Amino acid sequence: MKYEGAIIRPPSEAESLILQITVGCSHSRCTFCPSYKAKRFRIKTFQEIQEDIDEAAQFGRAIERVFLADGDALIVPQPRLREIMDYLNEKLPGLRRVGTYANAKGVLKKTADELRGLKEAGLGIIYLGVESGDQVVLDRIKKGTTYERLLQAGRMVKAAGIKLSVTVLLGIGGSERSREHAVATGRILTEMGPLGDDRPRHPPLRGAGAGAFRPPDTLRIDRRAEEHDCAYRHARPLLLQPCLQLPPSQGEDAQG
Repeated sequence: MKYEGAIIRPPSEAESLILQITVGCSHSRCTFCPSYKAKRFRIKTFQEIQEDIDEAAQFGRAIERVFLADGDALIVPQPRLREIMDYLNEKLPGLRRVGTYANAKGVLKKTADELRGLKEAGLGIIYLGVESGDQVVLDRIKKGTTYERLLQAGRMVKAAGIKLSVTVLLGIGGSERSREHAVATGRILTEMGPLGDDRPRHPPLRGAGAGAFRPPDTLRIDRRAEEHDCAYRHARPLLLQPCLQLPPSQGEDAQG
């Protein structure tokens, strides 16, 4: 596999084949994320991707999951993305699920039919970086999107039948906007209704109910911010998923 630069993947993709179809992130302006700053964004040629898939195909049915890297692989134009998905299915007979990171722009560039087509081709989960529901915080961290666009993107993913996993940064509001960050983030997650990947790997925080997120009390958030010096410029990325108490996965995903 010909990887370029450091490769980032969600914890739940630890046993997946990482297939790099883009290099870097098409946005790459978020103040909290240094992951792709050293890379100039580009979409790999189909020949490059094909060669990596051919190499992986030597393992045959041993590969059941594939994660498409880098930062927002969903930004790849639909014809190329379908070509990649079709080739994966052709060469990896044991493939059960494909996952990818996405931002709101990448999702909203797809039509509802295109997302359903990707679902039919095996795209089983999209990891959407929301970070915060507070527009002031989103602007400060240069997320490049709005509450409304993030909400629309999340709902489109779910409407297509694709599992949605959302990440937020718990301390990103700092002590100054901890309440606004917590309330607005709780609101967008409730309206979006994300489904995490499998079951939570840690006990839920106090205030989390089945299938819904309720933010911890403000004092707790303030203490976390002070403890980690989480001004928005120095926020430590923390997955929200352990704070979600989700119903057990069912069907095929529960077995994988």
